[in-house]
Amino acid sequence: MTTGELPPVYTRRAAQAAGLTRAALRDDGVRVSRGVYVSRALPLTVHARCQALVPVLPRTAAFSHQTAAGLLGAPVRCVQPLHVAVPPGSYRPRRRGLRVHVRGVGCADVIEHRGLPLTSGAQTWLDLAASTPADELVAIGDALCRAGHLSAALLDERLDGAGGVRGVVRARQCASLLTPLAASRPESLVRYWVHASDLPDLEVQVPVHDRQGHAVLHADLGYSRWKIAVEYEGRQHADPGQFGRDIDRYSLMAGNGWLVLRFGRAHLGRPTQVLDRLAGALLSRGARW
Repeated sequence: MTTGELPPVYTRRAAQAAGLTRAALRDDGVRVSRGVYVSRALPLTVHARCQALVPVLPRTAAFSHQTAAGLLGAPVRCVQPLHVAVPPGSYRPRRRGLRVHVRGVGCADVIEHRGLPLTSGAQTWLDLAASTPADELVAIGDALCRAGHLSAALLDERLDGAGGVRGVVRARQCASLLTPLAASRPESLVRYWVHASDLPDLEVQVPVHDRQGHAVLHADLGYSRWKIAVEYEGRQHADPGQFGRDIDRYSLMAGNGWLVLRFGRAHLGRPTQVLDRLAGALLSRGARW
């Protein structure tokens, strides 16, 4: 192997075989863990760090918990430490920045995603249930459903065999709330807060009809019965083009009799305020619950 043939993620042994000197290795590689590197030519993503670690992990290991969830597209912080699951009786790697979970992992609980062994969407979601607040758990589950890594059938099958697994009670309580229609973490959080309150459950992707009865757009969340729409506005709504489309969208809703409640990032830490405003909107429309 020559220096030019060295892949973007490599071990120290591979670097030595390729003829890299210590100085060249220091210049080219970012040390991910003992003896494993990612070339500076490659962005130091979680995926790249996991790729670098695969050669030094047991063959039966699979990335799990927050690491697997992040790689599958869920809204989690998965930078440090990296989580990996290994079955009982296998070698347990001890490395800085790596958290190892020892437990049985069946063939059905492990998938290959972008060249990496990961716990499946259902197993990952169950693993997180023990340590994740219910609202965030719903947001993670919605994202996994949206990305095609989780479905009601797969989750039911996994939960049926979960027995006394830590977190299974919370997982079963939240499972029925998951939907691929929720478009973002904030929408999932708001939907859970409402579900946990005494307010009527929100609908997802609520159709807004024009005077001829045609669905002209869909609100993020809302109540079709009372014509109340709940919209979350992230950073992309500050774009001038998006701002113009939003004005058209909201005026179209108002013109067809809809009351629109708009929330942003500042409201994500204020669930009580969100619930109070939604309750006021419901009462203004004559809702009783």
